[in-house]
Amino acid sequence: MNTRDVLTKYYEYANAGDWNSWCDLFTERMVMDEQLAGRVEGRDQLRSMMDGFGDMYSSFRNVPRRVLVEGAEGVVVSHISALSTRGDRIEADVMNYFRVEDGRIAYMSNVHDTVPFKVLS
Repeated sequence: MNTRDVLTKYYEYANAGDWNSWCDLFTERMVMDEQLAGRVEGRDQLRSMMDGFGDMYSSFRNVPRRVLVEGAEGVVVSHISALSTRGDRIEADVMNYFRVEDGRIAYMSNVHDTVPFKVLS
């Protein structure tokens, strides 16, 4: 897959709640700087982190608004609309940076407003 295809699948799988396929988009030695979870290193750690993620939300949508791709790098500005299983509504704008190697995400970082996610604490 090229970079644009990988990013398309990233959001497709997230919005379908297919977290196993979503994790498969990453290299084994991936690195993610996630604003809420901190630094995640390795697909096994990512998979453990995502275990039960679907149980936190009764609905979760991360909709791309702008997608910029240049070679192996991509930036996506998106909007998350979610409802926690406790009934808390989450609305947050997000910016993700991706670096893709051999058709998989090797590095990712995200920046977003953390306040809407405090309801999950």
